[in-house]
Amino acid sequence: MSIDTTDLVALEEPLEIRLGDVPIAVLMRTPGDDPDLIRGFAVTEAIVLGPHELGEPVDLGEGRWELVLAAGVVIDPEQFRRNLYSSSSCGVCGKASIDAVLIAAADLPPGPIVPVEVLNRLSAVMRDHQAGFDATGSLHAAALFNAAGELLTIREDIGRHNAVDKVVGAAMTERLDLAASILFVSGRVSFEISQKAAVAGIPVVCGVSAASSLAIDLAARVGLTLAGFVREGSLVVYTRPDRVG
Repeated sequence: MSIDTTDLVALEEPLEIRLGDVPIAVLMRTPGDDPDLIRGFAVTEAIVLGPHELGEPVDLGEGRWELVLAAGVVIDPEQFRRNLYSSSSCGVCGKASIDAVLIAAADLPPGPIVPVEVLNRLSAVMRDHQAGFDATGSLHAAALFNAAGELLTIREDIGRHNAVDKVVGAAMTERLDLAASILFVSGRVSFEISQKAAVAGIPVVCGVSAASSLAIDLAARVGLTLAGFVREGSLVVYTRPDRVG
């Protein structure tokens, strides 16, 4: 016997980012929090040096947005034009070079000292706020916490790197201190997660699942504290354990 039912699925649609008249990227993302995504993308991809160089993104309609720069900021859009679109599973798309990230990333701040018991609580706290995952079963989440384990902000997206960009953009809007924050992601920690955290100036990154070899290599090079398998009372600290108390 068959039963017809209705199920919710996650949306995945293209978003084009333009700098002036030049399209510089197409992101496959879950619609929602698009201004946060654009601001976060501009910072984590080192298009701008920080939120002080950004204005308010402009919705051009039909999935196209203009990245607006602050008064007096001039950038050649051609240096950031991507030959490939960024799919929901790909964050770097041809930029998987640690050396390139090292050029874009400033020295990371000392960052917080976080007790192990605090880190072990973060997965459960984030899971309680994943409404999109509860509805569809297919959205990644990225969240920012302070050193006491308090949730500062959270975003979801079909792409894990988009979720990170959204939460970084939200932190700018809410004037949160990224240098004192912990980034927690709902899946594995791959290279683009370490990359984006390093460029944004986030000193501690944790994930529910494992970290990739390249993510660990980059974290070690830039001084990022990287932890994986942070769940059910255990964790693996791959780099900079001095920030874990």
